[in-house]
Amino acid sequence: MTEELLRIFREKGAYLDGHFGLTSGKHSPVYLQCALVLQYPGIARELGRNLAKLAGDRIDLVISPAVGGIVIGQEVAFHLNARAIFAERVDGGMTLRRSFAIRPGERVLAVEDVVTTGGSCREAADLAVDGGGVLVATASIVHRYADEPANPTDKPHHALLKVHAPAYDPERCPLCEAGTPVEKPGSRAIK
Repeated sequence: MTEELLRIFREKGAYLDGHFGLTSGKHSPVYLQCALVLQYPGIARELGRNLAKLAGDRIDLVISPAVGGIVIGQEVAFHLNARAIFAERVDGGMTLRRSFAIRPGERVLAVEDVVTTGGSCREAADLAVDGGGVLVATASIVHRYADEPANPTDKPHHALLKVHAPAYDPERCPLCEAGTPVEKPGSRAIK
């Protein structure tokens, strides 16, 4: 699956090389733009099926952080026959809107498109637990890491593709030192 998924990312122009500002605030020479892959419903459906297989079958609810996790969360939920909701960032923190609610005791899977530090995925998972849900695991299409892959929570994390990619604090970024302009292709800045 790894080589095939890398091929798909490259074919769709979703594996990018350059100088990128990540949602985490770090900089990296590698960016994986899942939206460019997920715009193809057949591919999105297959990725959702594969993530659902990794997650197991006793999931009642899939929660995803907006914007990146919405499409893949919906696809995973479809294959698990579960509800799908998403959390939105408001004033810097994740919250549930649109009358979404967690039912007490629901078994929850938090799904994101790309996990680097796991912050957004963890925030969505925390919302589910705070609402009375039981977090079973987290999952992502891509788990990018600089040293070792880190789980967003203390529960298992499932990923279809693990990508080793350096991530630098901006003040220690060799790309910044070289004067390479920073691109921010992610969705964190969407208002």
